[in-house]
Amino acid sequence: MASTPTSTVTDPHLSMIRQVYPQTPNGCEECLLLGTEWVHLRLCLTCGHVGCCDSSPLRHAHAHARSAGHPIVRSFEPGESWRWCYVDEQYV
Repeated sequence: MASTPTSTVTDPHLSMIRQVYPQTPNGCEECLLLGTEWVHLRLCLTCGHVGCCDSSPLRHAHAHARSAGHPIVRSFEPGESWRWCYVDEQYV
């Protein structure tokens, strides 16, 4: 079973979390369009964008967070439920 990082940190960006549905449940939106591969997936908790992680070659989840101003993602990997804030660089 995958470990789940936890945090007791209160992050000011938590108010940006919405009920979202994955826009591209089959993978990273940009990688699917480009025909490129990813390592792990992240779900934007503001709009539902699915992007690839920072270990992936193109790091689309991080790029989305910067360009859209949506800082908090959740792992979109089976069995994982942790959340990460790109602005504060911490689990939330």
